[in-house]
Amino acid sequence: MFDLLVKLPETILAQNLSDDFDDRLGEKKMKVIADLAIIPIGVGVSLSPYVAACERVLKAAGLEPTLHANGTNVEGDWEVVFAALKSCHETLHQMGAPRVSTNLRIGTRTDRDQSMQDKINSVTAKL
Repeated sequence: MFDLLVKLPETILAQNLSDDFDDRLGEKKMKVIADLAIIPIGVGVSLSPYVAACERVLKAAGLEPTLHANGTNVEGDWEVVFAALKSCHETLHQMGAPRVSTNLRIGTRTDRDQSMQDKINSVTAKL
């Protein structure tokens, strides 16, 4: 019943996600770490089917989402992450949610590459 999945644009899926260089722009791709909470409104109190649908969308985009109690962390190319976020909204609307609200925190760096795990390791080493 909740297996709807809006397709990501082929141009996004066709990108080599491990390639750090964007041939279209002739520059390095912008990497982003995002903490997001996508909230369907007007669907009742049980949101887990909608959360699961968004997790599937993020995975289908080639991302590795990390679910936590109040949302999801994800990292990747800016274009891919935001295309997947749009697809999450579209999927929830297709599932019957009349409104969808997203809380989003993002971080980017230009001085060096840093993964979500790198950030966790940095703090853990200081404990």
